[in-house]
Amino acid sequence: MIMEQNKKVVLLPLKEEDMPEFSQRMQEAFSAAVIETFGSLDDGPIPSDEDIQQSLKASGAEAYQIIYEEQQVGGAVVVINPESQHNSLDFFFISPKQHSHGLGLAAWKAIEEKYPQTHVWETVTPYFEKRNINFYVNKCGFHIVEFFNEHHLDPHYMKDEDDSLPGEEAFFRFEKLMKK
Repeated sequence: MIMEQNKKVVLLPLKEEDMPEFSQRMQEAFSAAVIETFGSLDDGPIPSDEDIQQSLKASGAEAYQIIYEEQQVGGAVVVINPESQHNSLDFFFISPKQHSHGLGLAAWKAIEEKYPQTHVWETVTPYFEKRNINFYVNKCGFHIVEFFNEHHLDPHYMKDEDDSLPGEEAFFRFEKLMKK
């Protein structure tokens, strides 16, 4: 398959009325990798509705639908700190039906262009998400800077009673230092 190198995606600010569908699409995208790795989802959607709402309501949060050829193909939630410009990519997804077409990289570049004052971008992904790890490191230029696991816990992670995936406390933290 020949892929177009310069895909033009649009970041459309998420409207309140679009949040339920946005959350559902995000959960479908995230669940696909969990099902592929572990075989099933036994305890509800991933991420949970509560996790999504918490991210959307965080101070500095901005959410976008990723649009390509007038279709919603993904979404992102970023948290922007206007003072430090140490910004966070809380959630980022492309519909599994749209994987391997260059849309993720095009969307990430659009996010970088939208926030040119950023000094550092930060994100995390579960240890088992090889596709994400490849994407962030080899496509987007992030570096793995920390590995959270049972011996080195994330100080911001609060384990829920509902947490039941094996090794779900194991995450890589990535950073991308931007040129000034």
